Amino acid sequence: MDEVKVCVALVSGGLDSPVALARALKAGWTIYAVHCSQEPVVGPEAEEKTIAALRHILKASGPIGEAARSQLHPVLTVVPVAPQLALFTEKWAHTEYFIHMKRMYHRLADFAAKEASATHLLTGENLGQVSSQTLGNLGSIEQASSLIPLRPLLGFDKNTIISMSRVLGLYELSLGPEVCDALGPTTPVTIANQEWLEKSELRAGGLQELCESAWALRRHVDL
Repeated sequence: MDEVKVCVALVSGGLDSPVALARALKAGWTIYAVHCSQEPVVGPEAEEKTIAALRHILKASGPIGEAARSQLHPVLTVVPVAPQLALFTEKWAHTEYFIHMKRMYHRLADFAAKEASATHLLTGENLGQVSSQTLGNLGSIEQASSLIPLRPLLGFDKNTIISMSRVLGLYELSLGPEVCDALGPTTPVTIANQEWLEKSELRAGGLQELCESAWALRRHVDL
């Protein structure tokens, strides 16, 4: 009997993460989706696009849709993170803001994994595409989670990912302004210092504690 493969997926309103999720479904993963909401710093568009993308995948025809209806958990967990992220806009942490953001998201995935009995973390990260996705920063980010990372888009360029999104019928749903950088710095760090990251998180109240306070306010959206 084949072992059930279970992962938590961090899904944003952007282009990459729904494509990564579709590829993981095709590979046989059971998926629990989590969306980290930055409202009220930004509007509801990111969450709306996330929900639309997941519902599109669930209703799709063909192998992906069939897989989604049996492997994608039909409830999206939404975690409000704006108050916690705002702490990293201080001068002593702001250039590392995007890394702190991703470390928070990865730690929150651990909370979801306990409820889902998941062993892996699925993301749409792509190597070198933006500051938090340089090789060094990816290493700092993944250390925040105990889960094994799944990055099915890691080696693809943006044009290839766009083509995948169009084939899946997701591209139009993902259009619109990116909101993850609403509080971000103009010049982010591309190679973070791990010791400084951890000191900054302690100064902000502790990564675990920040995530616990966000997780306590999570809500669920039926897909």
